[in-house]
Parts: sequence; C-alpha cells; structure tokens
Amino acid sequence: MRFENKVALVTGAGHGIGQAIAARLASEGAKVLVVDINPDQASEALIELRAVGATAELCIADISQRAEVEAAVARAVEHWGKLDILACSAGLMDREPFLEMTDDLWHRVIDTNLYGGFLCGQVAARQMVKQGHGGRIVYVASNSGIFGGRGRAAYGASKAGIINLTQSMAIELAAHDIYVNAVAPGPTLTRPEVQGELMGSARTRMPLGRFGKPSEIATVAAFLASDECSFVTGHTYAADGGFTVAGLMEG
Repeated sequence: MRFENKVALVTGAGHGIGQAIAARLASEGAKVLVVDINPDQASEALIELRAVGATAELCIADISQRAEVEAAVARAVEHWGKLDILACSAGLMDREPFLEMTDDLWHRVIDTNLYGGFLCGQVAARQMVKQGHGGRIVYVASNSGIFGGRGRAAYGASKAGIINLTQSMAIELAAHDIYVNAVAPGPTLTRPEVQGELMGSARTRMPLGRFGKPSEIATVAAFLASDECSFVTGHTYAADGGFTVAGLMEG
C-alpha cells in the first residue's frame, strides 16, 4: 500500500499503459482520477477500478487544451483535497514517412504528446508547489525518443522532447521536493487485435524478444511515483526488454 492517502491523476487512463498505471496505483491505495479523451474507454476503465474496490473518479479531457488540463487538476483537488502524483501517459502514435508527412499529422502528435505533456506537468506542478509538500511526476516516453525509426519523425521528436522536458523540470522543481522521471517503453502489447506479431527487426535485436505487457510498464511507473524513489529525478528508465541497449528502430 505504497500509495495509501495519495491522490493520483493519470492521463490516457482509459486504455493500454495509462490504464495499467491507474490500476497499479489504485491497487496500492491511491485515489485515482481517470483522465482520458475517449468517454467510452474512460468509463469502462472507471468501472473496472471501482469493481475491485478502488477509489476513483472520471474526467474527460483533451490534454492539448490548457483549460481542460486545469479543470482536471481542479477536479482531483475538489474530490480529495490535494494532488500528489501525476502520471502522464496520454499520447498519439501516428506513423507516416518523412517525405509524405503532413502538417496536420505533425501538429496532432506534437500538440498532444509534447505540448500536452508540458501542460499537464506545469499545471500539476503549480498545484504541488501551492500545497507545499512535494510530489511525483511520471511521464511515459518511448525508446523512439532515444533513437530514430522509420515513419516516426513526429512521434520520435515528441518523445525526445518529453525526455528533455523531464530533465529540465527535474532541475527546476527539485527545490520544491517534486521528483520528475519518465519510463520509456519499448514494443508493448496495448492493442493485440491490430498489433499482430512482434516485428522481425525488434525480435532479432531485442534480448527478451517479445512484447512488453502494459502491467510491466506500470510496475516501473509505480516505483517512480512512490516514496521509494527518493534519490532519482530527471531519469528516463527504459522498460523495453533490452531494446535500447541492443536494438535499432527499423520497420
């Protein structure tokens, strides 16, 4: 029960890694605000949390809009009086060859992944500073932000930006006892109905040779969100089956 009496806001909590993070924090006692842009997914995730006895509420929000992010943080504080943890998982992973990439795709990915991450971090951090008792901010980056890959110019740039944002925030927010870290997943099975087999380039270059599970990413995020993470800030933790140290993002 590492998160007993803690309040967590999790974006992208309606599906995949975000949902797994919300479930993991809740299973260890956190009160969780489920934030997602998709009402159906978010509602289903909330039902699942409450079905196992979790304390959770719902907020439908587009994290690329400042007013909606501010409303989400305000809702967490309204329900439970404070905000201790932000886990920012919401994001888009659209792929398109560089020479064919449109302005629309570039802006949609960057606005959601990077600008949205900045908004969530800034608004949450302002609340934490106001409270005066520190906090934890955890971003979901990607190994696509560590090295390049085909079709990932926008996505990779957004996640590289998240990694640097994590570092910069960690430096500035340390004085307020706010720790900022990121987890960088490798290939993770979030949509088994469409993902199919692990791509051959990953399978041959990745030591563990398999998809990760959302719950495995959530395990790392939970450590970074916990009080056990007491001397780690500004770090990006690759939870990727060894892909980052051995792989090449091709295909």
